[in-house]
Amino acid sequence: MEKKNIENTVREGLQKIEDGVVAGYKKIEDGVVEGYKKVESGAVEGFNKVNDKMIEKLFAKEGETVEEARKRLSGEDDKKEEE
Repeated sequence: MEKKNIENTVREGLQKIEDGVVAGYKKIEDGVVEGYKKVESGAVEGFNKVNDKMIEKLFAKEGETVEEARKRLSGEDDKKEEE
């Protein structure tokens, strides 16, 4: 009887350790994913700002907005006229 009691105590202790380790890894995982998303978002925002400035300075006609220049350059205006 005492042997089964010891086995149960050991199993419960190991289960608590396992639960603690899993919870710790989950926190680490969440932190890494959150950090990656912040870096990714910053990189995309930075690229879009640079892209907009390049279109504005190099390709936009006088008085034309960046969006209008982007549409003109992509040929979207031509597609609308054909329809």
